[in-house]
Amino acid sequence: MFASHRRAFLDHMEDGDLALFQGAHLMVRNHDVDFPFRQQSEFWYLTGCNEPEAALILAKGIEDMPSEILFVLPRDPERETWVGRRLGPEGAMEKLGFVSARNHEEFSEVAGAALAKAKRVWARLGDHEELDGFLLRSLAELRKKGRMGISPPSSILDPGPVLDDLRLHKSATELEHMRRAAAVSAEAHLLAMALCQPGTMEYELEAVLHYTFRRHGCNDAGWAYPSIVASGANACILHYTENNQKCSDGELVLIDAGGEYQHYAADITRCFPVNGKFLPAQRRVYEWVLKAQEAAVDTVRAGNPFHQTHEVATRILCEGLLDLGVLQGSVDEVMSAQSFKRYTIHNTSHWLGLDVHDCGAYYQQMESRALEPGMVLTVEPGLYFAPDDTSVPEEFRGIGIRIEDDVVVTGGHPEVLTAATPKSVEAIEDACAQSAPALPCLDSLEVAS
Repeated sequence: MFASHRRAFLDHMEDGDLALFQGAHLMVRNHDVDFPFRQQSEFWYLTGCNEPEAALILAKGIEDMPSEILFVLPRDPERETWVGRRLGPEGAMEKLGFVSARNHEEFSEVAGAALAKAKRVWARLGDHEELDGFLLRSLAELRKKGRMGISPPSSILDPGPVLDDLRLHKSATELEHMRRAAAVSAEAHLLAMALCQPGTMEYELEAVLHYTFRRHGCNDAGWAYPSIVASGANACILHYTENNQKCSDGELVLIDAGGEYQHYAADITRCFPVNGKFLPAQRRVYEWVLKAQEAAVDTVRAGNPFHQTHEVATRILCEGLLDLGVLQGSVDEVMSAQSFKRYTIHNTSHWLGLDVHDCGAYYQQMESRALEPGMVLTVEPGLYFAPDDTSVPEEFRGIGIRIEDDVVVTGGHPEVLTAATPKSVEAIEDACAQSAPALPCLDSLEVAS
């Protein structure tokens, strides 16, 4: 898969082109402890290399240069005893299928020599200070050699737009990874629904989610993004991640959480009642959001503009706001005045892939981009009524509801990757009623003096 990604990028290069990519570095968490390493998505897409301090050169039609060289940390038995195994150059060629691989200390020498022969260079400036510095120094040195017949590349090209477009169209293998991430995430949500009861702490549900992600082999920390477990009015905070409050009887819980499998993300949001049964007011709001979500999912078809999902969902949410007595007037009046935005807040969709908010342009030639088979996007309308908003009928205050699925554009009907996660009122109440292992708890906690 990764070799095909490199070939696809090389197809966009011309003879005499050189492309330079820098992987992620370890980042210090505190003192001598690093954060768990997660490879930079673009670099992973091209290499499948999950080691820090790596770099990649792609070359096309440059004398004495192979088409690809991966630079990795050398094998070092002493360091590997402390921090884990390394591929080394030999392992990179054997296990990752590279034509050529070298020790990372050789990057500057090899890249510098290649720059002297290159007509153009591809590099994403501004992302990696180390790579930026190397390029600027190298180009300055090459300019000094003009009288010797050596000149720097004529232009620096940003590889971002090309890679963004390649990443936007998922291959069969990538879609299989995303189906796996979605299936694991669906199980996590189902388990959280079954385990939740009045008195459950938000972080207990978070732990259940993360346990399920890791149990099924999701990489690194297991999650694609910090999980949101928002009970009651916390659901009105879009990216609530404190997850430290008690789930109370009569409240809803909004969980926005997804696993990351082989670096590909799932992104699911569901809302369910703590005690297993929706209250009438909660159900009214929920069913309007669900109606908007299902209609928007149906628009995820090849040829439709990306923003159609938002337009369709927004119109139905406006109908709901009128029905709930939150707004007055007609749907057209509400949409024209945009008074609905106070309660809908966010857009309905974003791309999904190696990043939870994946790369790729939403517009082309100033128009909403047409959907194409292989694209994956979320569909996630929501309604949010702040607890202190006195303009909202009292029964709805403090209710925040979002419903989110991951959807693949196909040649026909949309494929909902996350369909195994219940979302009708009846299905959710049934999932909440299922038996599940009891959460472990401490009846008492003795603290040594």
